[in-house]
Amino acid sequence: MFGIDRRLVQNFDWMLLGLIALLACMGIVNLYSATTAAGDPLSDEVRRQLFSLGLGTAAALVVAAIDYRHFERLALPAYLVAIGLLVLTLVIAPVTRGSQSWLFGGRFQPSELAKVAIVLAVSRYFLRNPPGETRQLRDLFWPVLIVAAPVGLIVAQRDLGVALLTLLIGGTYFALVRIPWKVWFGIAALGVAALAALWTFGLADYQKERILAVVDPGRDPLASGYQVNQSRIAIGSGGLTGTGYRRGTQTQLRFLPTQHTDFAFSVVAEEWGFLGSSAVLTLYGTLLLWGLVVARSSKDEFGALLAIGVVGCLFWPAALNVAMVLGLAPVIGVPLPLFSYGGSALVTTLALTGVLLNVSMRRYVF
Repeated sequence: MFGIDRRLVQNFDWMLLGLIALLACMGIVNLYSATTAAGDPLSDEVRRQLFSLGLGTAAALVVAAIDYRHFERLALPAYLVAIGLLVLTLVIAPVTRGSQSWLFGGRFQPSELAKVAIVLAVSRYFLRNPPGETRQLRDLFWPVLIVAAPVGLIVAQRDLGVALLTLLIGGTYFALVRIPWKVWFGIAALGVAALAALWTFGLADYQKERILAVVDPGRDPLASGYQVNQSRIAIGSGGLTGTGYRRGTQTQLRFLPTQHTDFAFSVVAEEWGFLGSSAVLTLYGTLLLWGLVVARSSKDEFGALLAIGVVGCLFWPAALNVAMVLGLAPVIGVPLPLFSYGGSALVTTLALTGVLLNVSMRRYVF
């Protein structure tokens, strides 16, 4: 199962590794500014994030060392384990900040594992059932079920931000399917019905207020609109070149809520300005484009499918997070990959980049 030969080292993707390492290091530097007061040693958040960075790096190396073709056999067991953990979370996990999504005292979030499991399971399905033209809605039954089962369990945990993110990651694969307009109309009708049911029965009042605050930010500036308004102040105060590292008033005076998690990008924009935040987004864009290059140049279909899934796992949270801090999307608790504080998310993201490295290294081996 472990395949280390000279050709893998010779064809190691240093460009991909460099992009990942640079973003992860910038994330640590940003987290230090967001959580550590002047004159204090490293905050607990930085220490835990450094530990998670080490753990995630080890996971990425292990994942990269295993020939990714073996992942096809592991896809179904991994998916069943993820489903089992999501069910277990509903049974034994305590309710924390309105959701029931953490195990082991808030140290492990099974929904992060579900993202990996979906990438493996959907890749396996489309490998065995090539994504040709879909003539009827029922032709999508199995891939939709693979995605819908964990999404439904996450919705039941009342973690709607992660549920939406997981749905979008699974939906990345449907861009590969040629779907006639009549099928799209059926999908749209089901989507509208699901959204109506979710709004009526699934969303709490504070979640509805956050969605309405996107349309009208001044609706409740001291409650549902407070986070976004403070984020916009931080971004605006950064100007072109920023206030300087650890000199942003919104950040250092803690006016910006959850600045180490959901609003980490606001810290970047305040301290480094438009130029700095544009540089960070350029690095993300380069990483995503490089992932698509890896998918395109893969020597087999399974490798390409895995790479596309990993790109989806990086693109959707980055896009949602940036839209969220700009006030273009509701505040739904989606972290910025490699930047936001969170052990489970960081380890999962690094493990997924290990999959991308795996596919890239083996483009020239077989």
